[in-house]
Amino acid sequence: MDYENKEPRQEIIDVPTFYYVEEKKKPKKKKSIILMVVILVSALIGGVISSYVMPVYVFGKLIPYPKNYFGPDVKQIINVEPQNTEFLISAVAKKAIPSVVGITTKSIERDFFFGTRTTKGLGTGVVVDERGYILTNAHVVNNGNVEEVNVLFDDGKKKAAKILWSDPALDLAVIKVDGVKVKPADLGDSDKLQVGEVAVAIGNPLGMEFEKTVTSGIISGLNRSVSINSHETIENLIQTDASINPGNSGGPLLNAKGEVIGINTAKIQSGEGLGFAIPINIAKPIVDQFIEKGEFRKVYMGIKGVDLAVFERYMGTDLSADKGVYVAEVSKNSPASRGGLHSADIIIGMDDKEITNMSQLVRTLYRYRPGDTVTVKIIRDGEEKSLKIKLEKIPKK
Repeated sequence: MDYENKEPRQEIIDVPTFYYVEEKKKPKKKKSIILMVVILVSALIGGVISSYVMPVYVFGKLIPYPKNYFGPDVKQIINVEPQNTEFLISAVAKKAIPSVVGITTKSIERDFFFGTRTTKGLGTGVVVDERGYILTNAHVVNNGNVEEVNVLFDDGKKKAAKILWSDPALDLAVIKVDGVKVKPADLGDSDKLQVGEVAVAIGNPLGMEFEKTVTSGIISGLNRSVSINSHETIENLIQTDASINPGNSGGPLLNAKGEVIGINTAKIQSGEGLGFAIPINIAKPIVDQFIEKGEFRKVYMGIKGVDLAVFERYMGTDLSADKGVYVAEVSKNSPASRGGLHSADIIIGMDDKEITNMSQLVRTLYRYRPGDTVTVKIIRDGEEKSLKIKLEKIPKK
């Protein structure tokens, strides 16, 4: 066979062709919205659990609080016990009002140009003993310079009273009525007061047509000083935002138990929500002596003193202390002389109380009774010393 002229046989292989077409998928809007809703709901539930359920129902009850849960600077957790105060103010008022009285006065003033004229005054007081002892402000009874004092009681009765004691330095006075059945108020402890406590004031603001007005607030501050005039300051006052107006003077400032913690005494007319009261613990020794003995005898040191700043200014000198009382004279055979106090000593303290001026020394002495021994801190020749002085009652003239 002739193979040379034959062309080689070619096999045709059928190769299938594949086409890859890339299709653009349409976004699944419905599923995306559902997913977003699920995410938001999950976040909301998680927030509620972490911020409310866990702190309130889980942490501290089922499991302990995580470390530093309240921040790295918190050392302890103070639990505040809520109290039901819905009827607190009305309960305090109901308890105290029978012990609150109105006080009216009549004074005769003599003037060189205008002759004699009669002035009337109005204030408030609080009954402190069932025998008719009433505590009020000294300025309510015109510092004792009145012709007539009358007391108006809760039952509508009116009774004449007599002034037993009054001191403008403390702005306190004690008056007494006889032959009337009265209910004394409970006296609290003003040394235990804290800023933020409930405070209730009762008085007769702006006249008897508003008698027994009750106002409430809180203790806004402690140990405040208020200038009465250019040379007189009342110190150690309680500040409250319970509304106090003219006529409230002498009325009680009460705590949540209905106890008297202060005697309302002043209001800064240029400010709002600023009322002041004398702490009841200043008046307690005075009240107690009247209750026990029917009289009050102020304790006696036996010195004549002057504010250190006044002495330095007058003498043109500069002594070793910054403030205090310069002892100008010590009376013979007095508690001060027997305790070793000398003239030219500077009194800077009495027990735990700092003494900065003569007015403060006088007020501090009211804390004590005859027979009490006090530690008087002095500076003598630039050196600080402590002396023990046994106080006595002022000798009768």
